[in-house]
Amino acid sequence: MFPTFIPCGDAALLVTFGETIELATNRQAHALAHLLQPELLPGLGEAVPGYTTLLVHYDPLQLDYAQVLALVQRRSALALQAGESILPAARRVEVPVFYGGALGPDLEFVAKHNGLQPDDVIRRHTSRDYPVYLVGFTPGFPYLGGLDASIAAPRLPSPRQQVPAGSVGIAGQQTGIYSVEAPGGWRLIGWTPLKLFDPARQPPSLLAPGDVVRFVKQQ
Repeated sequence: MFPTFIPCGDAALLVTFGETIELATNRQAHALAHLLQPELLPGLGEAVPGYTTLLVHYDPLQLDYAQVLALVQRRSALALQAGESILPAARRVEVPVFYGGALGPDLEFVAKHNGLQPDDVIRRHTSRDYPVYLVGFTPGFPYLGGLDASIAAPRLPSPRQQVPAGSVGIAGQQTGIYSVEAPGGWRLIGWTPLKLFDPARQPPSLLAPGDVVRFVKQQ
């Protein structure tokens, strides 16, 4: 599928690569983002990947939509030709996790929901690498693809008012990590001591789109 280009207000352009959440589609968004560096045009801003989209920000006082569209279309053609070969090697980040108990109050539910034992859920959750599709919801929150469908679980009927930073959760066929304390409805199966978001750090977010996460069980 060829990308589509849609204006978003007067300061952004949305590029859509498809309607289905797939790693290949997500990589297309990452490849285009990699080719859209702000120094290409004065006034070009951040390019933010979604699951199947890329939102390109720009300063309307320096650029008009036609200029941005022309640049993005040219770079999109290059990205489609080059594919993933233009992307830098994925950075692999190991995330230590304490599973279950007070730190993972929904582990028992996830296990029962899937006809498993808690140790089965932990083993399957730690058995694979997870690509970071995007970062959002709260600063530094990574949405991770590739969850084993056998441990998928629905969100809570009513979100918790406060979820501790570092909580590792499952929602549908996604897994993720709460980067800051925030309300949330994901099923919490564990907790990591890693600080995913620190405004005093450069970059503030520990994880970025395109990274690969591996969960490691802690005793």
